[in-house]
Amino acid sequence: MKMIHKELEAFQLERGWEISQESADKSTESLLLNHLLLTTEIAEIAEELRRMLNRAYDMKEEGVEEGKAFRLAKEEVAEDIGKEIADSIAYLCKFATFFQRDIEQDIKNKLNEIQSRTKPNLQRRMKEEVR
Repeated sequence: MKMIHKELEAFQLERGWEISQESADKSTESLLLNHLLLTTEIAEIAEELRRMLNRAYDMKEEGVEEGKAFRLAKEEVAEDIGKEIADSIAYLCKFATFFQRDIEQDIKNKLNEIQSRTKPNLQRRMKEEVR
């Protein structure tokens, strides 16, 4: 993760795409713009998921077995959703760079925090209810 973060940081600096640190006003403007761009990329992931689910539904309606339809639809969107995930990660790395965060360590810390939680796990509960 550190290596890809450094590559993204260099790429963004080379093109002048980093979050401005010129002044408080410029940083504010740049942070808001980059947040807008990040949320756009996240929405594009949602669009690919919607496209996949609609395609799977259509194939099922055309007589394709449900599991096969799902797998085929997943394959159809895989490359495009990968691009949107990559775009999203690039914007997240910009924020990490601006705030001087070690993403890898932050992820490890977050996983440890989650591991030590005692609250009920909604995802686990949902899986159990589906069974």
